[in-house]
Amino acid sequence: MKILPVCLLFLFVAVPFLNNPSAKKGWVTDLQDPKWEPLFNGTNLDGWYMVVKDSSFTGTVDEIFAVKEDAIHVYPGQEPHSLQTFAGLVTEETYDNYKLRMEYKWGEKKFRPRHGAVRDAGIIFHMHGKEMIWPYGIECQIQEGDTGDVWAIGSKVSSTIQDVVRNYDPKGTLTTRGDTLQTFQRFHRSYCWEVPGWNTIEIHVKENNAVFLVNGKVVNEALDMRYWSKTDTAWEPLTEGKIMIQAEGAELFYRNIELQKL
Repeated sequence: MKILPVCLLFLFVAVPFLNNPSAKKGWVTDLQDPKWEPLFNGTNLDGWYMVVKDSSFTGTVDEIFAVKEDAIHVYPGQEPHSLQTFAGLVTEETYDNYKLRMEYKWGEKKFRPRHGAVRDAGIIFHMHGKEMIWPYGIECQIQEGDTGDVWAIGSKVSSTIQDVVRNYDPKGTLTTRGDTLQTFQRFHRSYCWEVPGWNTIEIHVKENNAVFLVNGKVVNEALDMRYWSKTDTAWEPLTEGKIMIQAEGAELFYRNIELQKL
């Protein structure tokens, strides 16, 4: 009979914490192994559709996102340094409150107009507004040397950053970026945990807060995510949206794309 008051006390303490962005430094959800659901079945792109940047592109989705050997091969047959459109593969469903997990690996080829730059891609979640390249939402950057950066695209977000080097620090200063005048705002990840070969990215999303992990290490947080409501002329909590994986001028592979509902 003495267990019940303790459980109730935990609930009263935990709920305010989860609802307070400033108290969420270092927050990572911890569940008792609920079910992971595949978003990519390893065989075809059922449940996904493509958005491209170049309106003149008349090809098919598998010319940019080809399914082979249980993975999605991005830019599978293009010649190196050829001019290629940017594109995104988008979930048909909208999601909220989840863990997203996937693996990625860089290929060898790079393409114009980014043939002289580092390899780049990303995951955009909580998409809102017009579907385009790039859509409004929150991006977990996938880029050589910078995987785990936060990009607020047409959105407002907070994170905690180190006062000197300005990278993510769970004990850093809570800083907010994003306005209606500048579409792209960035928060740099902490240490880069990317390795050669396959890497695992996780995005843990609870309401309008998110934590990014690379190979099991927390590298960034996106707190108090918001979108601009033209109807209310106010920044409203951004709590749900579709998910996009990017093709941004570099050959790469995605596999084991899974989601765990919270």
